Formats: sequence, C-alpha cells, structure tokens
Amino acid sequence: MSDFQYTGTDTLEIMEEAKNYNAFLERLVLKYVPNKEALILDIGAGIGTFAKKISLTHPNIHCIEPDVMQSQQIKKLNLPVDTTIENIKNNSVDFIYALNVLEHIKDDQDTVKTWAEKLKPGGRIFIYVPAFQILYSAFDKSVEHYRRYNKAMLVDIFKKNNLQIEEAKYVDSIGFFVALMYKWIYKNGKINVKSLIIYDRFLFPVSRLCDILFHKLFGKNVYIVGKKMS
Repeated sequence: MSDFQYTGTDTLEIMEEAKNYNAFLERLVLKYVPNKEALILDIGAGIGTFAKKISLTHPNIHCIEPDVMQSQQIKKLNLPVDTTIENIKNNSVDFIYALNVLEHIKDDQDTVKTWAEKLKPGGRIFIYVPAFQILYSAFDKSVEHYRRYNKAMLVDIFKKNNLQIEEAKYVDSIGFFVALMYKWIYKNGKINVKSLIIYDRFLFPVSRLCDILFHKLFGKNVYIVGKKMS
C-alpha cells in the first residue's frame, strides 16, 4: 500500500469553490475523450473533483491517487481507484488526463513514459500544469511543486516518449499577471478564498476571452495533448 501523503488536500477542497475554472477544465478534458465507452485514467485524482463529474457521461473511468486518505474519499464516490498505476495493464487505456499533477513529480520524464505505456496505440494523453517558473511562489513551495512549465518543456517530454503532439496552449492570460502580483504580495503561500471566488466569477471568464489572442504567448497554466504513435 502507498504511504504517500499529499500536503495540499486542503487546497483541493478550497479549489472546489472555483466553479468556472473547474467547469472549464472539465470541458477541456472531455473535448479530447474519443467516445463514451473509452477507458479513462484520471492520474492524481485527488479527492475526485473531476472524476465524479466526468463519470456522469463517461462511466468507464479509473482513478489513480497515491494518497491513501484521498483515495478513500474517491471510493466513497463509488469510483474505482488504485494508489499506483502499476495495476493498470500496458496498452489498455484510451485516454489519460493529469490536471496539475506533473509539477509534483521529480522525475517527470520517466513518469510520462510510464503513463504513455498504459495507452493503446492511438490513445491520447492530456496534461495540464502551472506555467512559467517566474511565477513560482510560496504557494508552489507549500504544495511541493518541483517546477512550473513552458510549452517547450512539455513538447520535449512528449517527443521523447513517442507522443505525437496535437495541441499545446497557454491558458488564463490575465491569471499570469494576477499570479505575479500574488507572488510579490503574499509570502505565506495561502489561498485567500474570497479573492479566489471573485477571480473565478468575474475575471476568469474575461481571461478566457483574452486567451484567444494570447494562448501562444503566455498564461498562468499550460496544457498539451498528444497521441501515442503505433
């Protein structure tokens, strides 16, 4: 059994208040799922925030969550969960997604290699992570982020793992500047719930519109989608 314990569980619970942000991520993930029968892996599923929503329309979803306490919460949602990906057969999965997970892993290259091995030929993988090391703050440190990414870093990882890149974009362009301000002002790494809700309700929708112009240049986050080559 895994003895891993994630230090940011309270952050996951707070982030459930980010309704617009979470809805955006859910839509983004579903955009790349091939069909309703697809076997989906949610890697680093946390407390099941996204898996429970996606399972409503795509029931063949399996969670991977190494934190035992969090995996127990997922079980209470009646979703299948493992604490390790080793129990998943190679070449068996249609779609993998990992939302704000890879930055927690020291050896990201080998980790993506392992994930890709689980995909069927032609299967897709979607990775969403924090962007730009200049934004690395006390919050990143408090939740044990090893790094933040840019598009080139993700593209390099995918190419080294025989993953054909289908899309790579920055998102939340206004959030880039908000995160920079947060880094300078808040040194304790805590999330202000009221500020989070205000940003989510009022600024995030505007930020998504701005992404139409700036998704190639910058954003608070970056995502990449790739297909496993035959």
